[in-house]
Amino acid sequence: MAVRDEKRPLHILFFPFLAPGHLIPVADMAALFAARGVKCTILTTPVNAAVIRSAVDRANDASRGTEGALAIDIVVVPFPDVGLPPGVEGVSGLSSEADKDKLLEALWRLREPFDRFLAESHPDAVVSDSFFNWSLDTAADHGVPRLAFLGSSLFARACIDSMVRNNPVEAAPEDPDAPVLLPGLPHRVEMRRSQMLEPKKRPEHWAFFQRMTAADERSFGEVFNSFHELEPECLEHYTTTLRRRAWLVGPVAVASKDVATRGASNNGLSPDADGCLRWLDARPAGSVVYVSFGTLSHFSPTELRELARGLNLSGKNFVWVIGGADTEESEWMPDGFADLLARGERGLVIRGWAAQILILNHAAVGCFVTHCGWNSTLEAVSAGVPMVTWPRYADQFYNEKLVVELLRAGVGVGSTDYASKLEARRVIGGEVVAEAIERVMGGGEEGEAIRERASELGEKARRAVEEGGSSYDDVGRLLDELVARRAPVNF
Repeated sequence: MAVRDEKRPLHILFFPFLAPGHLIPVADMAALFAARGVKCTILTTPVNAAVIRSAVDRANDASRGTEGALAIDIVVVPFPDVGLPPGVEGVSGLSSEADKDKLLEALWRLREPFDRFLAESHPDAVVSDSFFNWSLDTAADHGVPRLAFLGSSLFARACIDSMVRNNPVEAAPEDPDAPVLLPGLPHRVEMRRSQMLEPKKRPEHWAFFQRMTAADERSFGEVFNSFHELEPECLEHYTTTLRRRAWLVGPVAVASKDVATRGASNNGLSPDADGCLRWLDARPAGSVVYVSFGTLSHFSPTELRELARGLNLSGKNFVWVIGGADTEESEWMPDGFADLLARGERGLVIRGWAAQILILNHAAVGCFVTHCGWNSTLEAVSAGVPMVTWPRYADQFYNEKLVVELLRAGVGVGSTDYASKLEARRVIGGEVVAEAIERVMGGGEEGEAIRERASELGEKARRAVEEGGSSYDDVGRLLDELVARRAPVNF
C-alpha cells in the first residue's frame, strides 16, 4: 500500500548513530519506507552523509516513475567542534580513549540540531538510534513518537535486556571462564564471563546500557532489521513477556539498490575489489571462504598471522578483506603466504572496502568467516551462506549464540574475550580456524546439515520482504499506526 491521505504524506525522520554499521541499514530502511509513499528524511553530519549518499541517490533514481514512491532527503548538519581530527565524525576514526570522550561530547551536542529540525519540520515520527537515548525526551517535547532502532538482532536485544535487569555477571565467580546464565529468556543462554560486559570494570558502559534500555522501553516501539521466521520465539518473548512493541522490517539490505557500492568511502572501490567478482567467477561453486570483520575490528599482528595460517591450512580458496590492519605485512605474514597470494590461484586479499553483498551472493562462496556484526550476519543469512563465527565485542557474542546454537547455521572458533579494538585478547590458533572451516565446508553430515539450514534461511529471508511476506506486512502495519495517531494539521 502507499501511505497517503488527502492532506500530506506521512513524514518520518531517521536519526542514525555515526558509524557505518548503523548508517547503512537506516538508509536501506528509509528506501523501503519511501517506496511505500513515506516522506523520509535522514539527519546526519557531512562525513556520515557521504557513507550513505550513493545508497540514497540510487534509491531515489529507482523510485522515479514508480507510483506512490517518494524521494529520500538527507539533511546535513555540522559536526560539533570538540577537538577531533578533521574528517573524524564518528566511531570509525577513533584511535584513543581521549578521542572517544570527545566523540561522546559531540554526540550530546547533536541534540540541538535534532531539536531544531523537529521544531521546524514537525515530522510524524522519528526513528532514532537507541544510542541517542536522549532523543526520546526531545521528541516527546515536540509531541513526536520515537521509534528506537539499535541495529541488532532481536535475540541480542533480549539478551541485553536480561543483562541490564538481572546483572548476572555480578553473581558469577571471578574466573573469566565461569559460566553466566542469562535469566528470563525463551532459550537457555549461557556465556563465559569473559564474553560479557563487566559492570564494575566498565561502569560508564553499564550506565549507558541502563539509560538506553529505559529510553527504548518508554518509546512508541522498536524497529528491527530482522524477520519473523528468523527469531519467532524472541519476538513472542519481546512482545508478550516484556510487553514491548516491535516491528521486524528486514532484511533491509535485500531490497537495496546499492549493493555494488553501498558503504564505500569517497574514494570508491578498493583497487583490489575491482577484480574480485571476476576471480570468483573462475572458482567452483561453494569452494571459497569469504573473510571479513567489518569496519571497526582490529587484529594484532599475531592474530593476523594465525588467521593467515588457518586459511592456508584449510586448503580452501579464500577472499580475505583486510580493513583493520595498520601493520606492515612483513610483521604478520607467515612464510609462504605472500607466494600463495602472488600466484592468485587459491587466495585473494582485498585491502579496504569490498562489495560484501555481491560477494556473499556469488555461487563460488561457501562459507563466511565473520565477527558476527548484525549487518554482516543478516547479509550472510539472506545469501544462504553458512558462517564461521569469530565475535569480538558489543552484541557480537549474542549474535554468535543465535547463529550457532539456535539457527544451527555456523560453527564458532572459540572466541572468548569481550574487547574493543583498543584492547588485547587471546589469540585463536590457525589450526582452530582451519578446523572450523572444514566443519562448515567439509563433506560430513555436520557440514551438510549446516549448509542446508543456511540455504533454507536464505529462502525465508528473501520471502519476508516480498509483498505478502512478514516484514512487508510489518512495514504496512507500522505505517498504518503512525497515520492513525498523527495530529491533524490546520490549514
